[in-house]
Amino acid sequence: MNFLKNWDKEVFEILEKEKERLKEWINLIPSENYTYPEVFEIIWSVFNDKYAEWYPWKRYYWWCENADALETLAQERAKKVFWAEHINIQCLSWSIMNQAVYYAFMKPWDTILGMDLSHWGHLTHWHPITHMWKLFNFVRYKTDLNNNWKINFEELLEIAKKTKPKIVLCGYTSYPRDYDYTDFKKVADEVWAITMADISHIWWLVAWKAMKNPFDYWFDIVTTTTHKTLRWPRWWMIMCKKEFAKKIDRSVFPKLQWWPFIHNIWWHAVALKKAWEPEYETYASQVLKNSKKLAETLINNWAKLITDWTDNHMMVLDVEKSFWYNWTKAEEILGKAWIYVNKQVIPDDLNPPLNPSWIRIWTPAVTTRWMKENKKQVIWDLIIKALKSDFNEEKLAEIKLEITKLWKKFKIPTLEYKI
Repeated sequence: MNFLKNWDKEVFEILEKEKERLKEWINLIPSENYTYPEVFEIIWSVFNDKYAEWYPWKRYYWWCENADALETLAQERAKKVFWAEHINIQCLSWSIMNQAVYYAFMKPWDTILGMDLSHWGHLTHWHPITHMWKLFNFVRYKTDLNNNWKINFEELLEIAKKTKPKIVLCGYTSYPRDYDYTDFKKVADEVWAITMADISHIWWLVAWKAMKNPFDYWFDIVTTTTHKTLRWPRWWMIMCKKEFAKKIDRSVFPKLQWWPFIHNIWWHAVALKKAWEPEYETYASQVLKNSKKLAETLINNWAKLITDWTDNHMMVLDVEKSFWYNWTKAEEILGKAWIYVNKQVIPDDLNPPLNPSWIRIWTPAVTTRWMKENKKQVIWDLIIKALKSDFNEEKLAEIKLEITKLWKKFKIPTLEYKI
């Protein structure tokens, strides 16, 4: 960083400000985490300059044997973590990852059956605002508000029989429960559809068998991001049965994108090794303990959670019914206490998407700072205290002081690493 400090002070100062922000605030925003120091160290590598079109041992360019060895190693490590038959690790974004699956199995105007965005689906599953909507027929299913937001599979089967989808897609961004993949598989088999699961938020729990693995229920395709809970840099993977390997690989390259980023695959290989160490299993277990303790604390303080509990690392809190704030007020009051959270729409929310009545909270980032239940309880109590403060500046100043004590003791590992 000394070169940047001396050569481009403007960029260096922005980076330093972001470091200070990360240090001082308690981050409970789903999707955000802190990567490993080992991964941080190798972000700068000679592979940044390497072109390696196509796949290992079949490159268009010569002299790619080191890139080939690296990508092969990353694939084998990923298979070991997921017990997958084939993995493509070349996708450059979440949307490309899921698009590659659609293009592999579908023709224009074919139907995909996926979860509605307002019912915890993802934008890439799709929504009328996306370009994919112009190409494929997306039919969206919802959760059942009268059955604690579970999916009504009898209704889903009727929709499938009526619309004849080529792909039945399950996956979510903020649903705090596990899925029964058996029911999705039954629906897909009834209409001869491909089964696809996007497990981007929970895959690390799947890898450590804390949550169900779609492949154990004979799913065809599983997609995931890597940065949320495994603490990697941003990257994406498509896992599939061996029989679909060629279709998936050709859909990614050359049909959808060009050369892969070998320097990103380099990070990927190192992070996969970290994921297989006992330390990571301890971390994953601690995330779940902290999540359940937070849910318990909120419920004990008369807070309303979607589905009334959590099976994973996140929960969705109704701040309007619990504390008489909408999202904007909740964000402001927690922000004054140096606590980050994330707004969240819920099924059939009466409020607009940019000003909903719910917030989404998760525990991986604070667990990365190695706060265990006893120290986490302090944070959970401070959240409740802030939301009950009614914007009392004196109370919020006291909370901020407590937050300062915590971040000085529990540091972000990556930011303590000197490059």
